[in-house]
Amino acid sequence: MTDLVIRALDESDAQLFHAHPDPLNARASHERTTHRPDWKRVALRDGTVVARGAWWGGTDDKEPVNVNWFDVAEGEVEAGAELLRSAPWQVELEINLPGDWRDHPDLAAAAETRFAAARAAGYELLVERFLYRWTPERGLPERPGRLVFAAEPDDAVFFDALRRIHAATLDAHALKAIAEGGLDRAAQEELDFFHWCPSPREWWQVARTPEGDLAGIHIPAHNPSGPTIGFIGVLPEHRGRGYAYDLLAECTHFLVEHGAEAVTAATDRGNFPMAANFAKARFPVVRERINFHPADPTA
Repeated sequence: MTDLVIRALDESDAQLFHAHPDPLNARASHERTTHRPDWKRVALRDGTVVARGAWWGGTDDKEPVNVNWFDVAEGEVEAGAELLRSAPWQVELEINLPGDWRDHPDLAAAAETRFAAARAAGYELLVERFLYRWTPERGLPERPGRLVFAAEPDDAVFFDALRRIHAATLDAHALKAIAEGGLDRAAQEELDFFHWCPSPREWWQVARTPEGDLAGIHIPAHNPSGPTIGFIGVLPEHRGRGYAYDLLAECTHFLVEHGAEAVTAATDRGNFPMAANFAKARFPVVRERINFHPADPTA
């Protein structure tokens, strides 16, 4: 087998990135994503692209926050691994897949090739997630009217609520943050992310019972790709009443009232209660996302 060549791209040769088959239709999941040419890398063998990766971040970010487009040709697991391994950024890897990929042997094989390359590069599976996209023909979810929603300018209120919510969470990213730095770190990472989003801080809302007790929070947001359900969280002492659906319905209405023509969302595949709420609110699963993270070399 001939030697492998890893190349970082720039505007002059960015077209090389697309000289590779797209069996998992990754392009469809990035219709509203902007990738910088200099954050794209390809692996070539005999001049043919056998693996590719696109790292991604916000407009003002100095470094990417993840790699969210990663493809590897059949039989080129080591090429894909070297593409990731040799990159100057060791960040989370997202592999976006069709929602029915498990039902089709060819798609499952293509996905497994990417997983194998990630593992060979030292990445570990973090979580599998459902990706949703609500559109107007689905109809707006009914507002139950059980909670009172209001903007809350004090970040400390959200920080405290996030600590309490994450004290009993099913979210894999939050659990990872808790394991690495405790509840404070998990709460702060959430706040930092939503401050990073281009949507207004004034959109963040608290939800109270008619008696005035804080029951939960919801954060309507715009990420760089468009309107999204940023965060839905019910405080532990108010769980068991179905309030997550109330928050989701309100968050969806809020985004539509602020001009959204479609709303995206995501939840962990193992978060069965939240997945049920998305189904109830008529959010269809459009794709799945498999998240890997670089393994701790000291572990």
